[in-house]
Amino acid sequence: MNDLCLQYNLKSLYVFGSVLTKHFNAKSDIDLIVDIDSIDPMVYADNHFNLKFALQDLFQRKIALLENKAIKNLYLRKNIDQSKALLYGE
Repeated sequence: MNDLCLQYNLKSLYVFGSVLTKHFNAKSDIDLIVDIDSIDPMVYADNHFNLKFALQDLFQRKIALLENKAIKNLYLRKNIDQSKALLYGE
């Protein structure tokens, strides 16, 4: 996991949602929030999608990969912030 985070220039990676609860099952996806350290939009887009595919290969299940700065809904932000767990970074 650390190698992927370094390879794709992550500042942080968090997990949230059902994976942290008793509701997680064989059909569940894994919900992740990422902060990618890149100013160049092309590098950012490549890193985002390549990371998503690499994580899907690693965990052998669908990944919902959200960009932290893209979460604008305050209710969603509060809900996620109360339950998320840090996997990498700060």
